[in-house]
Amino acid sequence: MSVTAAGLIDLPALGAGGEYRSHHVEPVADVTGRAVAELSLVPGLFVQRSMKSLRGAQPPEPPARAELLAEAGRLFAGGTVGGVSAETFRRTVAAVSGMPIAAVREATDRVGEYAAAACESAYQARPVGAVDDWRDARAPGGSGVWSRRGEVLAVHAPANTPAVHTAWLDALALGYRVAVRPSRREPFTPHRLVLALRQAGYRNDQVVLLPTDHDTADRLIAEADVAIAFGADEVVRKYGAGTFVLPQGPGRSKVLLTEGTDLRECLDTLVESVAAQAGTGCINATAVFVEGDPRPVAEAIAARLSELPSLPPGDERAALPVRPRDDARAIDDYLRAKAAGAEPLLGGETVVAELGDGSAVLRPAVYLLDHADAPQARTELGFPCVWVAPWRRADLSVLRHTLSLTVFTEDTGLIGALAGEPTISKIHVGAHPTTWTRPGLPHDGYLGEFLMRTKAIIAD
Repeated sequence: MSVTAAGLIDLPALGAGGEYRSHHVEPVADVTGRAVAELSLVPGLFVQRSMKSLRGAQPPEPPARAELLAEAGRLFAGGTVGGVSAETFRRTVAAVSGMPIAAVREATDRVGEYAAAACESAYQARPVGAVDDWRDARAPGGSGVWSRRGEVLAVHAPANTPAVHTAWLDALALGYRVAVRPSRREPFTPHRLVLALRQAGYRNDQVVLLPTDHDTADRLIAEADVAIAFGADEVVRKYGAGTFVLPQGPGRSKVLLTEGTDLRECLDTLVESVAAQAGTGCINATAVFVEGDPRPVAEAIAARLSELPSLPPGDERAALPVRPRDDARAIDDYLRAKAAGAEPLLGGETVVAELGDGSAVLRPAVYLLDHADAPQARTELGFPCVWVAPWRRADLSVLRHTLSLTVFTEDTGLIGALAGEPTISKIHVGAHPTTWTRPGLPHDGYLGEFLMRTKAIIAD
């Protein structure tokens, strides 16, 4: 790890020709406002040349990809990369992102785990009637061959959790070359991951890190064959109509408790769904629907969440996210405006707990709604904030547009209806939090469904 003349961590771009230090740098600050690093931003011409290099490169053969990704995952999660130990890296991420150090460890371990399993996971998406190589199609009558839709994937990455970077590892496993535009709020995770891939043996022309300003960001997508763009609802609106950009917007994950569910048996699952990983992920529960009286459920969640301490992100006991004080206040103002008409059971006066150093903890919020289709139930925020509402069988539509749904029920007809709903991506039946996942399970579908296509080949 190198430092600038000002003593800040130097984060160069990682282009196809190696490290690139720009005259256009962006300071990266921790949650107290203290400058930690300088991030080099690349111009449009650099993006164009980098993407051309990626497109002209040949990927490693599949067996080599599996070995390279496994080694990169090991280095990323537990090794020394670019002269930086795993623990130093994790503490830096906690300081700049405000995510608790324990949650950062868990998320970075998950990235390493997913990298090791990326090749096996990626091929879960291959149709059973397809083969990997055209030479395997030389059978009577031919075969379907699974092939890439393009050669280069661009990724507009967010900063909410290091675990989001599991999303593009499958692309490398499938032979894509990848260009990552990191979040300027937390660029350390993708920077380390790209360095780990290169340290493991990936050539520079296989994966690049291209920090850009907002004006150049669209250039990156325009130069790619396919892209993944993370963001809020406006990202979905911007790219949702296209077929070559996969928008990843809010998850609006939910929990449904049907009649007869014992609160004592589901409370741990509810709390973990809302607050695991500091409530920062798209798979954290935004809403809880209760068939019956929702108040006891909301009160029990509020009682448990109220016990979480307000601590700096580097404290081993921390469990809540920390943001710069002004950012936290703006989030609190936004919540107040959205919550008008809802009954607060926790966080009603404020969710901001200042730490006295320029930063503030975002404390949990629990609100009780009087009907299932209240608009607040779709309001997703990057900390433990949950809306609890009554639910009836006639309210099935409020469960639509859900990334991860945990449902407590023994009604197989209801489970079948939910499984058949196209806008629900994941369904967990019983005591499985919305946040539970493992390599090989689809997230919002398999990425291979977007990156690949199946073509017919007949070769005698």
